[in-house]
Amino acid sequence: MKNWGFLLGLIFFCYSCENKAQEKSNQLPKANKANNQKVNTFSLNEAQDRYATAYFAGGCFWCVEAIYEDVIGVEAAISGYAGGHTANPTYQQTNTGATGHAEAVKIIYDPNFIDFSTLLDIYFKTLNWSQENGQGPDFGSQYRSIAFYNNPQEKKLIENYIKRLEQTTNQPVAVEVEEFDKFWVAEDYHQDYEANNPNNPYIQNVSKKRYEMFKRQFPDLVKPTNE
Repeated sequence: MKNWGFLLGLIFFCYSCENKAQEKSNQLPKANKANNQKVNTFSLNEAQDRYATAYFAGGCFWCVEAIYEDVIGVEAAISGYAGGHTANPTYQQTNTGATGHAEAVKIIYDPNFIDFSTLLDIYFKTLNWSQENGQGPDFGSQYRSIAFYNNPQEKKLIENYIKRLEQTTNQPVAVEVEEFDKFWVAEDYHQDYEANNPNNPYIQNVSKKRYEMFKRQFPDLVKPTNE
């Protein structure tokens, strides 16, 4: 039994978001990039009335970002950190748990095509909402699940969703509900990670499975492949 436990632990470690990212982070700058190209692409658009933002933390941000990038009506999904108390956190700092931040994703979307309620539905149906301080093989407060709200209306939508979920399943929901405060953009190499590293073992064994879950449950919301 001890040998089986060791092997399972080794498999989880090999497929963890933190372990796979460490291979790249050792070779890349550790500070956040203020001139992140992906963020700049939508900085002007976001300022227009046409777009709105939503923020979710749900385990490794590679998984969450890849899902929302392919949702019709979403202009961009950006990986970063939120929910903590440390300014300008790095990936290495966040993974210690000392910053208080969780890996999160900023979603810039067009309310004319998709609303917050639908984004919220996608969020809950593509993660294990009962898992505390982690998601899948990733453990720690930096991988906890948080649904952030920007206004009282969004807060009510989140709380009502959780209430219905607990009533219908008779299980407690581990997702935290928190007022949005500040989002810190993650390092460049984390952006579009699944698209840029399709053969990464973590992407193959964890992230893509969550993406396929999204496609099965929301086939009408998946962007055409030419977008």
